[in-house]
Order: sequence, then C-alpha cells, then structure tokens
Amino acid sequence: MTEPTLDALARPGGGLAMVAMDQRESLRTMFDDAGAGRPPDDVLTAFKLAVARELGPLASGFLIDRHYGFDQVRRDRLLPESCGLILAVDALTQEDGGPVEETALDPAFVAEGSDLDGVAAVKLLVIWRRDELRERRVELALEFVEQARKRGVLSVLEPVVRATPDELGRGTWDLNPAIAEAARELSPLGPSLYKAQVPSAGEGDPAALLDACRALDDAVTGPWVVLSQGVRQDRFPAAVEAACRAGASGFLAGRALWSDVVGGPLTELAARSAPRLRRLTEIVDEHATPWWTT
Repeated sequence: MTEPTLDALARPGGGLAMVAMDQRESLRTMFDDAGAGRPPDDVLTAFKLAVARELGPLASGFLIDRHYGFDQVRRDRLLPESCGLILAVDALTQEDGGPVEETALDPAFVAEGSDLDGVAAVKLLVIWRRDELRERRVELALEFVEQARKRGVLSVLEPVVRATPDELGRGTWDLNPAIAEAARELSPLGPSLYKAQVPSAGEGDPAALLDACRALDDAVTGPWVVLSQGVRQDRFPAAVEAACRAGASGFLAGRALWSDVVGGPLTELAARSAPRLRRLTEIVDEHATPWWTT
C-alpha cells in the first residue's frame, strides 16, 4: 500500500488552507450565544453541510465530525477532488456550554472494519495539561498516530493547552511556553500534521508575534498549521502570515471563517466567509512553507 502524503490536503504549492467544521456541543453553544437558542441536531447538520458546500470548493481540506454531516458530505460528494476529507475521530468529554475537558478515541474509529472510504486524514484533539494525566494523553496521541498509519490515512494531531488550577492559583501560567512544550512532547510522535494554537492568541506587536511563531517552529517536529480558536477574527490573517513566515504550512480553521454567521442567514457564508477564506488562501500561497520541506 502506498504511503499517503499531505498532497491530499495541500494546494499546488504545498501550503495547507483547510476549513474546520467538527465542532459539536461548542457549536450548539455558539448558536445559543448568537440568540438562536440551543438548536436540535438537524440544525447543526444543516449548518455544517452549508459550510461544506460554500467553502469546500475553496479549501484544500475540510474537517468534519462523524455525528453531524460526515455521511452526507461523503455520500453526496459535496467536496471537490481538490479538497481532502478529514474525519474527527475524537470522543469529547464536555458539559453543556462548557469547554472540552478530556478526549478519547472514537470507538467507531478503533473498531476493526471501520469505514474510512474517501477519508484522506483523521484528526484527534488532545487537551494538554501539566497534571497527573499527562502521560496517559501522550499514550493516547501515540495510539492515534499508529491507528491512522495502520488504516492508511493521514493523522492530524491537535493539542490544545490548558492551565491546571494550581498554575492559575499561583499565577504561573504562560500560554506560549506551554504551546511550545506540548509541541516538543507530542509532535515527535510522528503525526502527519501537527495543528497548533497561535502564540499569544495572535495579539501583540507583529515582530514579537513572528518571534513567538519562530520559537514554536523550533519546537515542532514535522509540518504544522495553526488553528483559529482563541484568536480574534480580525487578527487571524496576520497570525496566519506570521506563522507561515516562521515555518508553518498554513491553517486548519473554523471560527475565524464562519463564527459570525452562526444563527443567521446561510447566505452570509458567501458574503462573509468565502472572501475570508480566499484572503487566507492568498496568504498561504505567498508565505507558507511547503509541507514537504519541513
């Protein structure tokens, strides 16, 4: 069997301009926060499918979860061949209205005979903390990478760093060192692609942000992209440019593209989200490090 490469998720120049649409209960909360109430499952699915139809043709990769829309995206061929399908295989521990606290591998992914037809890559979210579960999370990430390799698909590993209560209480929490420490610990496990938080949440002086991204690049083994959670929507283009100039291959982002469309007319995806994706793609084409050079 031929080893898959990130060409399946890349633009012709080797950059990655990918859309994330795998949010679950957090998306339901976003609808609520927008004044639309907590929607039923079919509303979540309809939104995800609309994003796939509008943004998929502009993206090099599209990430979705198994529960809300994956079957329809695959069955109805909503994505063009130029846009690789990424399946989220993380089972989330999350209270209504709260953040994801822990993750595990989706049993449907681990099960023998699981159907990955048409899937270019799988993605796992890992909550990274300096606590007693740290070693267990490393083992989870390694199992994920090995399972993906066994099934012949690419692996996208997404650590999100969080402070422990003790770090918050003592005032010792610092985002950027934690992002780099997580990268040094988890990226050597060998995922096809490492998905990192933007240092400083994209804020601050441009030169300082570029330096912070370079420090992250030094910490990461292999190709990497940035996510948009925690970054103000208007700051994300500059954050992507800084990350790409520092060595990143692009982005895998959701909220920066469509968060202000949630709960409103779906026609706004064409009016707001598509132009943002086009702009971000131009940044990737100009500044990204091709995945094969990392």
